[in-house]
Amino acid sequence: MADAAKGPASYFPSIEKKYGRPIAEWKDLIRSSPLTKHMELVSWLKAEHGLGHGHANALVAHTLAEAGGK
Repeated sequence: MADAAKGPASYFPSIEKKYGRPIAEWKDLIRSSPLTKHMELVSWLKAEHGLGHGHANALVAHTLAEAGGK
């Protein structure tokens, strides 16, 4: 059995189930946004896409970490 996801990725199964979009699609949205700051992106996901704070935060943190950003 594979190790359970840790950190932000541990939210991914519930994000996909609750919002009906694959994680790759959320990450593409984040990367294509003109916003670059963590909390700006979190606020945008919450306001424009109806995500909860924890889910938005997890997606942004994971996406920015992949890009080498902070």
